[in-house]
Amino acid sequence: MLMQEPTPERIKHWQKVYAYFRPLLRPNRKSGPQIVDYLNHRYSLKKIYSDEWKEVVSFNVLNNQHNKAKLPEGKSPHPMIFMILRRNAGLQLYEEQDQCFLKEDIYVGVDSHTGFFHVEGSSMLYDELVAWRGLDEDDLNNYYLVAEYIECLERFGLLGKTLLEFAQE
Repeated sequence: MLMQEPTPERIKHWQKVYAYFRPLLRPNRKSGPQIVDYLNHRYSLKKIYSDEWKEVVSFNVLNNQHNKAKLPEGKSPHPMIFMILRRNAGLQLYEEQDQCFLKEDIYVGVDSHTGFFHVEGSSMLYDELVAWRGLDEDDLNNYYLVAEYIECLERFGLLGKTLLEFAQE
């Protein structure tokens, strides 16, 4: 999860990561409903009915050209919002919250049409979802998204396994 302004050095790092790993990657992006299924199987969730939260997710889809391009023609964003409950696997997310999120509830919004997600309260959950969701062909042409994906795979010890799966395709 990017939590500060990128520096020129950081951008150069992302570009190097992209140059090295891009040839090794294949499209593998999961859909919005697949993300929701993953969350439902991994965490205890409380569905949130909040127009404010739905607007946050919709705004991020509609006001970012990369996300908006994933929206099927004639469709509007269809956000689903959840709070991660403090039990089972969710408890670990709360125990490992970044200092800036301490004592905050963890929320995730997923757009069912684009697979865009928005997480508040946990960089760990955000990074987990980046690693799990994967990248589509358009994402693979974006050096930041490729570098972020690689860093998230590394955070969870999944880089070697993922690259091996791509090599076997």
